[in-house]
Amino acid sequence: MSSLTITQGRVIDPANGIDQTTDVVIADGRIHAIGKTSKPQTDQVFDASGCIVCPGLIDIHVHLREPGQEEKETIATGAAAAVAGGFTSVCCMPNTEPAIDDDGRVDFVYHQAARAGLANVFPVGAVTKERAGKELAEIGLMAAAGAVGFSDDGIAVASAGMMAKALAYIAMTGKVLMQHCEDPEIGGGVMNAGALATRLGLAGWPKVAEELIIQRDTLLNLSQNIGARYHVQHVSSGGSVALIRRARHDLFGQAHITAEVSPHHLLLTEESCATYNTQFKMNPPLRTRRDIEELLEGVKDGTITILATDHAPHTQEEKELEFAAAPFGIIGLECALPLYAKALIESGTIDWPAMIAMMTVNSARLCQLEGRGELSPGSHADVTVINPKEPWTIDVDKFKSKSRNCPFHGWDVSGRAIATIVGGQLKHCLDGKRLGRHTSPRDTKIKIAEDLIAP
Repeated sequence: MSSLTITQGRVIDPANGIDQTTDVVIADGRIHAIGKTSKPQTDQVFDASGCIVCPGLIDIHVHLREPGQEEKETIATGAAAAVAGGFTSVCCMPNTEPAIDDDGRVDFVYHQAARAGLANVFPVGAVTKERAGKELAEIGLMAAAGAVGFSDDGIAVASAGMMAKALAYIAMTGKVLMQHCEDPEIGGGVMNAGALATRLGLAGWPKVAEELIIQRDTLLNLSQNIGARYHVQHVSSGGSVALIRRARHDLFGQAHITAEVSPHHLLLTEESCATYNTQFKMNPPLRTRRDIEELLEGVKDGTITILATDHAPHTQEEKELEFAAAPFGIIGLECALPLYAKALIESGTIDWPAMIAMMTVNSARLCQLEGRGELSPGSHADVTVINPKEPWTIDVDKFKSKSRNCPFHGWDVSGRAIATIVGGQLKHCLDGKRLGRHTSPRDTKIKIAEDLIAP
């Protein structure tokens, strides 16, 4: 297996508290050492001057549509989109056709990902059979087969009794339950409930539909002393942030409840729907400027700990339907990084090390992806190199994804993943001039200076 030294980059590894300009040595698919090398003696050298070198980015919430909806996306095309956006690992949701609700379908995801040979793809199993909310899926078998969490994403587990049972069973596996928080009797609209929805003649979706499920589930977990790990997906409401904050700090402690936020909920408001453009039809819907401010505060104070795209591909024909009939969701893997930077760093909410933590170590710990989300010697050599100042224009026609449903087409942004390394192999590189081959790759063993962090 080839070896690689990444030189002169700003190495940010939140898991180990590293933020310094130094080198990263990769050998045999693992992180070999971090620190200044006297002279790189690896097969290849990548010049990361002016760039950030960090653990491979992880997205715990994507939809890859396979099996059953391959016209929208496949595991292979989704993995290609991931590495193009700097993501070395993604966790795919189970709302496929059929749903990922048994161990055989968990195995299928791993098999297809291995065939693609791009990003790591980890399956999330369904909580209930066929995501119908009536009978628990094969939780134990899926956990044993490698499911990294459980969710009925796209719909909530609506029954309180079923949710209590699911929390108890999933707690025994040690895995996390990821909840799409929407009370079906109150939700179900097509945009944020309010005066604008009324003027547009569109069914409203109130924030309380999200907030009620969060409150119910956290109280179930507490009152029955279950202690399951519970994760709130794609938070959209400022009221939800307040509920999660209280649960994390007053009720459970931070380990038991976590939450994620997506780029579109940090950057767009319900006003985007005023032209009936279906690219802005989200699930949950875009909310108000006040909600964005409260989401940003939740990121700043650590209430929201993870960034996740909710990458949701759809065909052009589907998105060309009228607003009420078109499907929810957008794609985001290939443009998420600069959008997060725009929302969080340019606004002064957090800095690069904090943002990278939300995209690496926090995600890895939630889904128990051992040896990922960090640059510790011996860990998997999943690495992302980011040019934080590179300007570019988002162009959906250049995306690797099969779908094009992205509202950020044409946006001018800064910051881009210029190299994505998975298992020590370069899977994506935008700047070949930075990559060089050592003149004598096999003439000597890797030489490491005394100041390196080595095994």
